[in-house]
Amino acid sequence: MFRSVISGIATLVVLAQPVSGQAPLSPDELLAGTAGKWRGELQYRDYQSNAWQGLPVRVSVVAQRDGVTTVRTAEFDDGPQTGLVWITTVRQVDLASAAIAYAIARKGRPLDSGTARLIQPQPATDLRHWILVETELRRDGDGMAQVRETTTRSGNSMITVKEVNPVDDGKDEWLPRNRTVLKRSGS
Repeated sequence: MFRSVISGIATLVVLAQPVSGQAPLSPDELLAGTAGKWRGELQYRDYQSNAWQGLPVRVSVVAQRDGVTTVRTAEFDDGPQTGLVWITTVRQVDLASAAIAYAIARKGRPLDSGTARLIQPQPATDLRHWILVETELRRDGDGMAQVRETTTRSGNSMITVKEVNPVDDGKDEWLPRNRTVLKRSGS
């Protein structure tokens, strides 16, 4: 349901309205600003009904003291067969090379890692109001796909939407795959 084997380079785009007189906020500052506890739903699209189904999720984000690394742990119950699932994502921003490296660990699956190029065309409004768009070409299921994850932070809410555009289907169509809808629940 989350990331499959990574292939290719991703692009992280920061979109927001600039604020006059404010120094631009960098992606590492924006990601560090998500530190704390979050609660909400991991929602996935049911391909039969095209309706969103949801599972309660708890997320904890820890910003490391190096100023460029965050560790995000998501916990949800995936039903009686799978039970509780923990997904841990480590992200590290390298501003000098305009890149972000990540690794994702989940029990029973191979470690998933990659590097994304960073682009910040506009400064974020502030630490609590921004949009990050990450796109990459990678294996998705049985084939290759463009994958786009858009994270929108608006105050104490944060939504990440994952969409896929299969490469070999002859269409240029982005299909919603899953989304995480969170509200801050503590620091």
